[in-house]
Order: sequence, then structure tokens, then C-alpha cells
Amino acid sequence: MDVFEAVQRRRSIRAYEPTPVPGEKLMKVLEAGRLAPSASNIQPWHFIVVMDSEKRKKLAETGAFARFLAEAPVVIVGCGDARASPKWYIVDVAIALQNMVLTATGEGLGTCWVGSFDEAKVKELLKIPGNLRVVALLAVGYPRERFDLAGKVLHFIRRRKPLKKIVSMDEYGNFKPFS
Repeated sequence: MDVFEAVQRRRSIRAYEPTPVPGEKLMKVLEAGRLAPSASNIQPWHFIVVMDSEKRKKLAETGAFARFLAEAPVVIVGCGDARASPKWYIVDVAIALQNMVLTATGEGLGTCWVGSFDEAKVKELLKIPGNLRVVALLAVGYPRERFDLAGKVLHFIRRRKPLKKIVSMDEYGNFKPFS
């Protein structure tokens, strides 16, 4: 699968099979994060891989929209060093996590980016030091098929915007397709 196909196939998966993620696939996903670009090459990230079921259950309790984390066989907690890169750690960690998402998709895994969490509770649970900030949680695993009527309705109502609504050329509001 090429990168653009991974971009097209990627979905937010909120239901997972209990099948463990093979170590070689997980290492490839983590390596994709390590290889991400960062401002001044500071690489202000640290990723905590949570596979312990009790810790995943507790992570799931830290956010109103994070309940499914208990079911995902892996949760990657993306942290950024706010001291090392105060202006850019959020962007840098986000780029690294997106590399992970696309690589996981290419490996046949599902992911869901989670921003619904109580940072203080996550930091306490995982013993994260003060200089690190939790940027996002990433559920990773094999998708479980389920009928998601709400998701299907939302995607039908809120379709992807066409390029002409989100791209301008040379100045705002000017869009002409490339020939």
C-alpha cells in the first residue's frame, strides 16, 4: 500500500479485536514516529506504549470519549518535552503520531487519535515527569467489525469538503484547478 492509499483508507477505529499486535508491527509503527521531522531536529517526543489491560482501563476512564481505549490492545501515549521545545513540541509530536497512524494503516492495523483525556490523571497513572506534556493518546489494534449507525450518519452528513473550499492559490478565495 502506498502512502496516499493509507491516507485514503485510514479511519478512526473505536472497536478492536482482542488479538495482540505483533511486536514487529508495533516496532515499525514506533520507528515511523521516531523518523518524523521536528523543529531544529530537537525530537521532543517520548512515547509510552501501554499494553497492560488495567492501565488501559484506567486511561479509558480519563476522558468522556476515551472509553474504547480499554478494548484496544495497545495505547501509545504521545508526550512532548515542553522545556526542550516550548513553541513546537505539540506540532512535532503530532507529526510523529500521524506517521504512526499511516504506518499502522499500511500494516493492516486500525488507530484512533484521542484528545479526550485528563492530562493530570494520565501523568499520574504513567508516572510521566513534569517537563513532558501529554499531547494525544493513540489506540492501536486490529479493527473489530461493528455496525456504527451514528458514525455512518455523521460521515454521510459531514462529508469531506472539496479542494475548492479549502485551498486558495496566491491569495485567499482564488482557486483554479491545476491543468
